[in-house]
Amino acid sequence: MEAKGTGAKRVAVAMSGGVDSSVACLILKQQGYDVVGLTMKLLPNPPSEDVVRAPCCTLEMAQDAMRICHSLGIPHYTINLVDEFEESVIVPFVREYSLGRTPNPCLECNRVMKFGYLLQKARELGCDYLATGHYARVRHASTPGTRALLLRGVDKKKDQSYALYSLTQDELNHALFPLGELTKEEVRRIAREAGLRTAEKPESQEICFVTGTYKEFLLERGVRAEPGDIVDTSGKVLGKHIGLPFYTVGQRKGLGIAGGEPLYVVDLDLERNALVVGRRAEAYSAGCKAENLNLIAAERLTDSVSGTCMVRYRGKEVGATMEPVPGAPADGQDSAIIRFDTPQFAVTPGQSAVFYQGDYVFGGGVITRRLAGD
Repeated sequence: MEAKGTGAKRVAVAMSGGVDSSVACLILKQQGYDVVGLTMKLLPNPPSEDVVRAPCCTLEMAQDAMRICHSLGIPHYTINLVDEFEESVIVPFVREYSLGRTPNPCLECNRVMKFGYLLQKARELGCDYLATGHYARVRHASTPGTRALLLRGVDKKKDQSYALYSLTQDELNHALFPLGELTKEEVRRIAREAGLRTAEKPESQEICFVTGTYKEFLLERGVRAEPGDIVDTSGKVLGKHIGLPFYTVGQRKGLGIAGGEPLYVVDLDLERNALVVGRRAEAYSAGCKAENLNLIAAERLTDSVSGTCMVRYRGKEVGATMEPVPGAPADGQDSAIIRFDTPQFAVTPGQSAVFYQGDYVFGGGVITRRLAGD
């Protein structure tokens, strides 16, 4: 860390108005960085906190971010990225659902908005780094030819490295995660001791742009889906579905069919416009194919590697192997096959499979299909 004063590194902190980004800002200021607070305006008419399930991207949160920066004596800027958010996050979210997949828009927001547009703005302001309140750790490349590495946060209950797996080497080398060595309890204690107004703020856990149900949002966005058959894994018709975009793999409730044994969504068959259901055991997968691959710990996947895998944010971790796709071109690598040591429930196209080796994120990609269970 460089000392305060001449030569101090300039850092932009992505300020959401919550306790995590507030403490990240405080820590960096105490460490001697020249700190600037940046808040993204993502929605044209942000909802107020009394109409959303959990506060995120609300006007009140943005105002709290500004007040925190003012109390710490650092400049604060609000960056209007409404159009970019619509084009880069909301439109793909709707498109993925219309294609029968279940995306995680928060991962895209981290990749495209924070470490895309916001990092670009930070550089325009003369900043060397962009910092966030994620519970993760980064090791910058120490010498030419070495790789930046992404590690889990020390607080295993709060670890958010999964949500950052798609960051490139350049982005990681310009990223700081001041909370990576702390627990959530320690972060709140620091906030209380510093008298930060955000010390007791609840966590934001919902998608910021969906304030009603997913179905209501998709219908408002023009998603129209044809009803079709609900079939079991043998092809027997059991009932009718209202449209494939309104279901997800692993779903049990709301299927509108009766039976002696509970049935779960196993697959969304777009070609037949059929919702495939089965017993719980039939919803397990032996592995998956992941595309849009991003590797962090290695430049290429040249052979099978062993580690662990998560197929959803804060999901169950399982032993696994990652291997190249047979016949992949030598000049590019966009996908991998991941095989689980034990079959996993509800492996869902559109979600991300993230592969770990110990505390290190090896890489990951977006699940495009599951490998049938044994």
